[in-house]
Formats: sequence, structure tokens, C-alpha cells
Amino acid sequence: MSAEPLILVSNDDGIHSDGLRALADALTPHGHIVVVAPDREQSAVSHALTLHRPLRIDEVAPDRYTVDGTPTDCVNLGINAILRGRRPVLVVSGINKGANLGDDVTYSGTVSAAMEGTLLGVSSIAVSQIGRGPYDFTVAATFAGELIERVLRDGLPPDTLLNVNVPAFQDGARPAGVALTRMGKRRYGDAIVEKVDPRGRKYYWIGGEELSFVEGEGTDFHAISQGAISVTPIHLDLTNYASFDALRPLVGSWS
Repeated sequence: MSAEPLILVSNDDGIHSDGLRALADALTPHGHIVVVAPDREQSAVSHALTLHRPLRIDEVAPDRYTVDGTPTDCVNLGINAILRGRRPVLVVSGINKGANLGDDVTYSGTVSAAMEGTLLGVSSIAVSQIGRGPYDFTVAATFAGELIERVLRDGLPPDTLLNVNVPAFQDGARPAGVALTRMGKRRYGDAIVEKVDPRGRKYYWIGGEELSFVEGEGTDFHAISQGAISVTPIHLDLTNYASFDALRPLVGSWS
């Protein structure tokens, strides 16, 4: 049996994404790579798990599988079905086409794939490339390979995944370092586009403009604006412990 670390790779852009291909290629020197990805784009599906219809798995090449479901489905089926009896040591999701910064991680299928891996007890990383294309994944893929080498060696804190965002670089430019960051805050504006179809009925596109962010040193947004790679540790315990004292009177009066 191979002694190579078993690494599960997924994404939300689908099995045919060149970002997925770049990630799998970059990780190949570090372990045995198994890809389980959606059969089509599943961006912004968050942590959706398919419960009300059966799911199909197709092996499209050796160690390359598609699932007709969400990124969360892919990681769940990858660990509990496809790799049953061969537990991966790492789940890596990406390379996503576009940012997953600040509040947007709550929508992200890329981050949710890593979240599912973490929930299932496997160290997990999500990797995203800033921009709207054309995409050059060279820096993101190289950094992902270096990062997972360290994670395989040192591990991650319990219930914690890493959300990585890489700035867009042109003409061979290099990142201005790597920053350990916290999640930033979006500044939401008029992000809805309203149109009228040929029959006179209105329809809408969500996300009609490039959204800005609240300035804040130490955030993922700030790191990207400075040309640095952002690495944000995300903890699965969403409890707001700091609010307990303020909220205790709210519940303390109930008998």
C-alpha cells in the first residue's frame, strides 16, 4: 500500500475548471490526489447538502470523480463513500475563480467544501484567486503546494480551516508577502440589476456591481489591497462568547 498522504481535492466551479486542474497538479508531488468535484458549476451554494434526491457519482478518469450535487456533497461522498476505508489526511478546495473574502465566505461553495472536511475531522484548506478572468493560477497553485506541505507536517488547530485568497498578478509580479488575517466586512451597495424580459415581466440579477469593503488593517481585504496573500483561519464554533454577559438578563428572568 502506498505511504503517500491521501489528499481529497474539490471545488465549486466544477470538474472541468482549470483552477481545479492547477490545484491538483500542484499538490501531486505532496501526496496521492483524489479529485471529487461537482459535474457543473455550483458557485455560491454555501454549505448546502442534498437530502431530497439521490446523488450520482461518475468516475471520469482514474482518481477523478464527478457528483451531480454541491461541493459539500462531493466532500461528504468523497470521504464516506468513494474513499471509504482510506481516510484522507487533507481536503483542499479550489482554486476558485474569484475572491472569497469577508462576509462572502458564508455564501461560498469553495469554503463550504473545506468546512465539510473540517466537520468530518479532516484538516482542510480553501484557495481562491482574486479577479474576474482571464485567470493565471501560477502563484496560487505554487503557494497552495507550499502551504499544504507545512500543514501536512504541523497540522491545524481543532475545528479550524484555512481560507486562502491570492491577489491577481500580472507581468510576472510577485506577492508582497503572506498575511495571517481576520475576516473583513463588505460594504453593500446597489448589488441588484433589474431587467425586463420580452413578455414585460421583471427579472433580477444579484451581484450587479463590484462591491467595496470596510477599511480595516489586519483584515483579508486589507491584505489583498496591499498585494499580499491572505490566510484566514476560520473556526467552526460560531458562538459569540463575548455576548454572554450582555444577553444573560434576556434569559435570566425566565422561570
